[in-house]
Amino acid sequence: MTSYAIISLGGKQYRVHEGQRLLVDRLASDEGKTFHPDILLVGGNGSTDLSPKGVTVTARVVRHVRGPKIRIGKYRPKSGYRRHTGFRASLSQIEIEAIGGGKRAPAAEPKPKAEAQPARQAHPPKGYEDMTVAEIAEAAPGWRRPNLEAALEHERANAKRKGAISALESALAAKEES
Repeated sequence: MTSYAIISLGGKQYRVHEGQRLLVDRLASDEGKTFHPDILLVGGNGSTDLSPKGVTVTARVVRHVRGPKIRIGKYRPKSGYRRHTGFRASLSQIEIEAIGGGKRAPAAEPKPKAEAQPARQAHPPKGYEDMTVAEIAEAAPGWRRPNLEAALEHERANAKRKGAISALESALAAKEES
């Protein structure tokens, strides 16, 4: 769901969100009619899109109103020249009904959890290659089972240190018992 959009109406730009009401210059649409203003930017949830495609903003004209009266006075000192005029802007109150795609795509079928999460490949603990046999024997009981198995495979394939292999096997046996 998009949280805001910047639209262009009557040569002016407005930042809007769903449910917002605002006063704009008088529109040609009748009261109660909906329309789609030009979209300049769509944003929200930490991302923005400067050229949105397939996104529409739906707005409804709530009513046509007149703005407050503005009094304008002119005068020239010492000559008796005085003129007074007034002005009331013609405005339309609009409500933003929806920000989003005009046509919604069918929802994608959820994937099974087994496929959604790729299997993690276990690695020996950090710094394992630099450890001595005594350090491995001391630290192995605190490692998790996948790390122990990966360290044992590494030891059998590369170093083949008998003390390290026996320490890892005994730590694995202790994990299986508990």
